[in-house]
Amino acid sequence: MHGVISAGHPETAKAGATILKQGGNAVDAAVAASFASFIAESSLVNIGGGGIAQLYNPSTKQPVVYDFFSTMPGLNGSRDLANIDFRQIIIDFGSAQQPFYIGRASAAVPGVVAGLCQMATEAGKLPLSKTLLPAIQLAKQGATVTASSAYVMELLEPILTDTPPIAQIYTPQGRLPKVGEKLYFSDLAKTMAQIGQNGADLFYRGAVAQKIVTDQTLHGGLLTKTDLASYHVISQTPISVSYRGYTILLPPPASVGGVLIAFALHVLAQIPLSTMTHNSFEHLRVLTEVMRLTNISRPEWAEMYQQTQTTDTITSKEAVAEFLSLARVERYQTKLLQILAGDSPWLEPKPSPGPSNTTHISVAGANGMLVTITTSAGENAGFVIDDTGVMLNNMLGEIDLHPNGFHQLPAGQRLTTMMCPVVVLKDGEPILAVGSGGSNRIRSAILQLLSNVIDFNLPLDEAVNASRIHFEAGITQLEGGISPTVADKFEAFGYKINRWPKQNMFFGGTHAVARSDSGSQLWTAVGDKRRGGTIEIV
Repeated sequence: MHGVISAGHPETAKAGATILKQGGNAVDAAVAASFASFIAESSLVNIGGGGIAQLYNPSTKQPVVYDFFSTMPGLNGSRDLANIDFRQIIIDFGSAQQPFYIGRASAAVPGVVAGLCQMATEAGKLPLSKTLLPAIQLAKQGATVTASSAYVMELLEPILTDTPPIAQIYTPQGRLPKVGEKLYFSDLAKTMAQIGQNGADLFYRGAVAQKIVTDQTLHGGLLTKTDLASYHVISQTPISVSYRGYTILLPPPASVGGVLIAFALHVLAQIPLSTMTHNSFEHLRVLTEVMRLTNISRPEWAEMYQQTQTTDTITSKEAVAEFLSLARVERYQTKLLQILAGDSPWLEPKPSPGPSNTTHISVAGANGMLVTITTSAGENAGFVIDDTGVMLNNMLGEIDLHPNGFHQLPAGQRLTTMMCPVVVLKDGEPILAVGSGGSNRIRSAILQLLSNVIDFNLPLDEAVNASRIHFEAGITQLEGGISPTVADKFEAFGYKINRWPKQNMFFGGTHAVARSDSGSQLWTAVGDKRRGGTIEIV
């Protein structure tokens, strides 16, 4: 057995599996799958986005988080906001409409190429040129449209057809492709082949960088030569949380998700969930109130983190320690017990979701090496860079990432994200890797997955695909599959609920890999059905 992989599209997983068969390790497979996802899942992610990954190497027992999320552009540039390409697009979700902003000035500095290439160089076994071959071949031969990707493309049609070059990719026959048809990325195949030969330097200092900067300069963008040349990946030690005898390793800032899930686990730890029936009212009420308290704590974290960006005396590590301090957590633990005993909850603040278009890949190698990667490009900025096939993110057009207004952050500052690739250890040995797409639902999806495995000892397939809840803005979202009787009890207790008729990608996509059994050296994988999850076992 060479390893297992869980991902959001069959061709994404197949690319990683191909590399495992060719002698690559889990890092090689994860990098191969990520580049393939820019083709197979192009409506969710692209080569101009950002991401966060976590790697656990069993030979060194040293976990590391690679932060390659986007940064604010404009270094050594003039921020002339009066003449930028920055336009509103309305996306119709059926029950609601939501504005997004696209165009050249919606693009933050892309980090995903730098991150993947650095991971491959530092921890992979194969040459990058070989690792990228499956993605290159997929781009040439075409990626098959699945039901999940067709649904997302239909939602994002105004963006994916905004300019003629991008419309030519997504509507080559004058319409979006149907399920089973293919999308082709011949220009991007050439660019990826060049990256395979030259590494990330091509994208940040070489020919592709020059074309990105020229396009930005000519068409009202903010990205500069300095932005690309100075971009760097941040390697960090993960946040470590002890939860019922397990060690949960979570990404530190710029991941908001890692900090908030750590907080939720600390608050939840005092409640003996294993004595409750899974997805009963008693169980889901506890989760609802933990989610509420986490939402309430979030502005406090935002204030602490902001201080790390404006002063040399407070580091992100110190801010995390303060936020998760025993005295502070105990105040919320006490309030949780009071709420469950009948007290009124504290007032929840206005929610601040991030980009919803994310995807996740988890890989376990034969030697127990784990890699878990989440990437995002927002919704896509709506254009293509010259003849490179490169599309960029629209992170600067995400309203909720910029509560103080668009284009207000200082150039070079890293944006924050809810992305949260997680590794779980038992007795010092890795047993699980998971992450999720799904905006603010990332943290509620991962929290429930972890609890399903640890508190309820559910098999991985059940833990991933069990119906979930999400609490935000005073409403408990109850996914289809949760008993109507449970929903009735929520209403009887005065909760405002929304009953979903069936499971939905709104609730995230927790693609996971785990040890088959306690003490086993074999691994299993499960893809979340909500987001077209698929697996490969090699």
